[in-house]
Amino acid sequence: MSWLKWCLVIFAVFSALCVSGPALYYKLSNNGLKLRGVSSACTPCSCHCTPPKSILQVIPGLANLTITECGKDDPDLKEEMEKQFVDLLSEEIRLQGTVGKEHSQHMNINLREAKRVATQYQREAEKCNAATETCEGARERAETLLSKEKKLTLLWERKARLLGWESN
Repeated sequence: MSWLKWCLVIFAVFSALCVSGPALYYKLSNNGLKLRGVSSACTPCSCHCTPPKSILQVIPGLANLTITECGKDDPDLKEEMEKQFVDLLSEEIRLQGTVGKEHSQHMNINLREAKRVATQYQREAEKCNAATETCEGARERAETLLSKEKKLTLLWERKARLLGWESN
């Protein structure tokens, strides 16, 4: 376990040197300290660079976390930003009302369609019931006729037996 701790320490030191090494080298070489491998014949660089700007100069609105020039060039955004809070709330209420009306219209259309389909199914069901009643009546009449026919057949069979008929 202790070898793992030593490995982590070595890794941390190595990482710190890799990150801060170039900055330390630059700082030490500019302060007049001579490091190995640096020639004393090097003349100092003469560049005319502007000093680095601070973050507040680059982004002026960052200090108070407001950017006053936001949307200055966009007319739609500028108009929206200038509206009063009450205007925004009333517009939101109006939009909600519009959405509610559209939803209500859609639901009314669906309700009318459902009623139409229900009426159509009701008519079909009534046709089915009428056909079933017709079939039921025909079945009852057929049963009655069959019963009469059986009685008539039995009567003729009795008469035939009385006259000597034998069934094989």
